[in-house]
Amino acid sequence: MNISRFAKRLSLLAILFTAPLAQAAQDPIIPAAPQLAAKSYVLMDAASGNVLVENNSDQRLPPASLTKLMTAYIATLEIRKGKIGEQDLVTVSEHAWRTGGAASGGSTMFLPLNSQVKVDDLLHGIIIQSGNDASIAIAEYIAGSEDAFADMMNETAARLGMQNSHFMNATGLPHPEHYSSAHDMAILARAIINEDQQHYAIYSQKEFHWNNIRQGNRNLLLWRDSTVDGLKTGHTEEAGYCLVASAVRDGARMITSVFGTDSEKTRAAETQKLLTYGFRFFETQTFYKQGQELAQAQVWKGATRQVKAGLAADLSLTLPKGQAKQLQAGMTLEPQLEAPIKQGDVIGKVEVKLGEKVVHTADLIALEAVEEGGFFRRLWDSIRLFFYGLFN
Repeated sequence: MNISRFAKRLSLLAILFTAPLAQAAQDPIIPAAPQLAAKSYVLMDAASGNVLVENNSDQRLPPASLTKLMTAYIATLEIRKGKIGEQDLVTVSEHAWRTGGAASGGSTMFLPLNSQVKVDDLLHGIIIQSGNDASIAIAEYIAGSEDAFADMMNETAARLGMQNSHFMNATGLPHPEHYSSAHDMAILARAIINEDQQHYAIYSQKEFHWNNIRQGNRNLLLWRDSTVDGLKTGHTEEAGYCLVASAVRDGARMITSVFGTDSEKTRAAETQKLLTYGFRFFETQTFYKQGQELAQAQVWKGATRQVKAGLAADLSLTLPKGQAKQLQAGMTLEPQLEAPIKQGDVIGKVEVKLGEKVVHTADLIALEAVEEGGFFRRLWDSIRLFFYGLFN
């Protein structure tokens, strides 16, 4: 439903706050973002998805083993849908063994040819050990072939809004038509974190022991910074050293994506710079939770006269420290809502401003369904709406 020209303007009092002008002088000065020794990078607030710092973040670059974030994401989706099980046994094909196994010279889980491995073990091998063989094996198990799985990867990327990504394989091995971007990988990391906390816990594990082989996670920040709990490294000669990472401090989560540094140590150090900057100079506040009742809108021709209005997702904002106190928010509700109304229908809008600048908008939705009223209720409301239209 569109918001009509007759829409009412209401104050969203719980987040309507304005700091006096003198407050601005007391706010901390936000220095310029650090310049990193990397081809591209992005710093994202995980709660809102807002990009706080970026440089060439939409540039299409080889993602190397960051590709496996998508491979693991699809695998966990299939688990949650019930299409595969964590205890399912997967047979290691010759393609998986030859292309991604020990003889390939790349990252590997050291899977023996024709062996059978549990999906859960393969998932750990993909995330922690960055196993190319594990990635191909699970891709073949899910889609029948790695090529078919690549189609699934591209469909999933489109659904998530990853506009600068195209996948040709499940591993990130070089291919001229295989690319992604720092921004896209941050979008993917946010989906991984927000949608499946149970499987996300794997990304914080420092090592994985399988078949008497112990391998460590290549994300150095897991050892250096206790607030970091993921995600994934990548490296090829063409891509350089890449890292997508996330950390939580004081209840706020930041995501970084860094492409094309010159060493393992550099990618960790440059990522740390972004995280430090983000947590030092920005703050995240959640003003309203998904599904919380914010108002009641009038309903015409309905079995009830009102419908509860709320948000489809948390209203969270990350801003330079001190600015949250200066926000103003307003709510617009559609005054001519007619039943039937479905749960989830858009019935208004929330707009948050910093001065005259709109910093966030969100749809208000119906939190419940409203059925049509009886014949006389509908007739009487039709008459009232006719005269309402004449005089408004």
